[in-house]
Amino acid sequence: MGDLIRLEDRRARRPRPDAAAGGAAVRAEFFFDLGSPFTYLVAERVDRAFDAVTWTPAGATTLRCRDLPAGEAEAGEVAGRAQERAVALRLPLEWPERWPAPVPAAMRVAHHAAQEGRGAAFVLAATRLAFAGGFDLEDLDILTEAAAAAGLPLDACLRAAREDRRDGAIEAAARRLLGAGVDRLPALAIDRQVVWGERRVGDAAITARERAAALSRV
Repeated sequence: MGDLIRLEDRRARRPRPDAAAGGAAVRAEFFFDLGSPFTYLVAERVDRAFDAVTWTPAGATTLRCRDLPAGEAEAGEVAGRAQERAVALRLPLEWPERWPAPVPAAMRVAHHAAQEGRGAAFVLAATRLAFAGGFDLEDLDILTEAAAAAGLPLDACLRAAREDRRDGAIEAAARRLLGAGVDRLPALAIDRQVVWGERRVGDAAITARERAAALSRV
């Protein structure tokens, strides 16, 4: 699995505007559920587009989210849409055996990772393992692989996976989105505006980066 998620190598190679060097800093809050394939399809674009991102796990079930289906018929429809988007984006897509079952332990670790400033690294590692590799994030071996790739201490991650107190914060984030009219994940908040759905989030990320680049040239 090591070849699947070489995160730091990719970060070291990519150019990124620096506000301190005259660019305009671009910040956002990204709301996600690790059980959704659409989080995987858009997470890297969000990470690349912004200088600072707050990575916030939010429970899709609280949103009655259509992108994390409850039944077999819904699962087929969601899988079809995700596969179509993966082809368009030229990304591999594999399905974890338990999908679309929720991944509460992984979401708790994502909450912990965000608190430690490693939200992006963990989300990218976890979603690649799940949807590029087809691995089950509720398997502790897989979860610790994602944690290690994100540079997180394993003991702390294993504790976080068992801390159901974190579920309240994850549900609260979803309720905050619900109050803003959001009905699906992922979602992205930029300058008090919220967009949701993989296509709209991806478009918003590109637009924000292009606007920042234009302002830095003024």
